[in-house]
This record gives sequence, C-alpha cells and structure tokens, in this order.
Amino acid sequence: MALIAVASGKGAPGVTTASVVLAAVWARPVLLAECDPAGGDLVYRFPAAGGGRLDPGRGLLSLAVAARRGLRPDQVWEHTQALRGGLAVLTGVSTAEQGAGLDPLWGPVGAVLAQLPQGDVIADCGRIGVDAPPYDLLAHAAAIVLLTRDDLGEVVRLRERVPALAAALDRRDRVSSTIGVVVVAGHKRFHAALAEVGEALGHGRGPLSVAGGLAYDPRAARQLRGEWGGRLDRSLLVRTARDVAGHLAGPLPALSMPLSGAARGPVTQPGRGRHAGRPRVPAAAPGGEG
Repeated sequence: MALIAVASGKGAPGVTTASVVLAAVWARPVLLAECDPAGGDLVYRFPAAGGGRLDPGRGLLSLAVAARRGLRPDQVWEHTQALRGGLAVLTGVSTAEQGAGLDPLWGPVGAVLAQLPQGDVIADCGRIGVDAPPYDLLAHAAAIVLLTRDDLGEVVRLRERVPALAAALDRRDRVSSTIGVVVVAGHKRFHAALAEVGEALGHGRGPLSVAGGLAYDPRAARQLRGEWGGRLDRSLLVRTARDVAGHLAGPLPALSMPLSGAARGPVTQPGRGRHAGRPRVPAAAPGGEG
C-alpha cells in the first residue's frame, strides 16, 4: 500500500492523462484519486461502471467530511466509485473554491490514502505551485512524480523549483525521499529526450532523477477515453506507461492481506478472473470523447 503523487510544474502537459494511463496498467490493485485542488474532470469525461454518470458528491468531498470525525484507511473504499472498465476512482473537487475549502484536511486525507489496505493510490495532484496546504498530502506520498516536456526551459524551471518543494515537504516530515521526473516526448526522439533531460538534471546527483518517459501520443490519449483495444494496448503511450509503472512499483512495500466485509475494496487483483491481464481502462463518456 503506497501513495504515488503525480504532478507537474508550470505549463507541463497531461497530469490527468498520465495518472489514468498509469493506473490502467498498474500491476497491483490500485485506486485513482483526483487530488487536484484546482478541480478535477473525471466526472465529466468518463461514465460509471453501470453506464451512468459518476456521482460528484461521492469522492474526495465526502471523504473529507468523514475525515473531520476521524477516519480509518479501510473506510476510503466507502467513498470510491468504479468507472466502466473497472478502474476504481475517488473523484475530486469540481472547483478551486471547493479545493480551498479542504485546506485543513489535505494532510489527514493524504494519511489515509497512504495507508489504504489492499491497494496503492495514484493521485492526480495537478500543478504544484508555492508552498500551500495541498503539500500536506504530498508529504505522505511514497513517491512524487513530476511531469515535464523535453523542453530545456521547462526542465530548468522544474529543477529550480524542486529544492523549494523538497524543503516544504521536509518541514512536514515527509515520508518520501523519492522525487522522480517523467518526460513526455515524441517517439522520434524519445530516448534522446530522456538522455538530455537526465543530463540537465545532473543524472540523479541532485534531488531529481528521471524515472522514465511517456510517449506524446495524442491519438492514443484520445483512445484512452474509449474502449480498450489491441491498437491502444500496442500504442507507444501504453507501452511506455508500463515501463514507468514498473519502475515506480518496484520499490513499493508488499500489499497487506485482504480484509473481510466493508474493508474490502472494489479493486480486483491482477491476474484473476475472466479478464485476467487486461488493463482497467475507463470507457468514454456518453456523447463524445470529452
């Protein structure tokens, strides 16, 4: 059980897409949590398991209300929903105003997500800015993944931003000592881009290291919003996501044994059942891909 926080700096691409595809190919039971204080959009993009709409009132907001009265990690499952395709999600706030209302609760929510039984949590944390209450959640992450394009200016800004991020987390007695960079790059110079970003970051000699890369593949990203098929499964986006997911999951602790009753979450152990080995990919929202 571990919390993996995915975020970006200024102008960086696709935190939500990256979070969804990593959760879809994650080799362990997983929950996708929308923890972007600026607001999430899963409820608008994807339908629920039964084909209807996700309930925007059931998710991070209801979990935060419960956290005011005290919350056990296994109770998180009571606030989750499943997308069509089987991916378990904790939907986020709809607006930045709602996110600001959660300021005192980001820490407690991060604590219970980090201790979720029988599953890891991949948290879409949006863009990181100045030291703010959402850092209380990041401090509980076993790993923090920062997305960047293969653009020198963007990489330098990220490199200069990270010491302040690390200092803010250290003040909160952070759990993680791992801050990794995932590079979003086109297929033509994918490996060269990873090497160049690694060189710009000092090849792990500083607080940052390259954890891998995700292919910039808009077509596959659009297909990710639809039914999973062989073409998407073979896409460079998904293949590179599997590499990143394997790198991130490797050092994580073993998951706890299943509990009984309400503590048991809606995540299916990979490798079991009729669809063994198939990714847990959401289907598109009715009426289009958006």
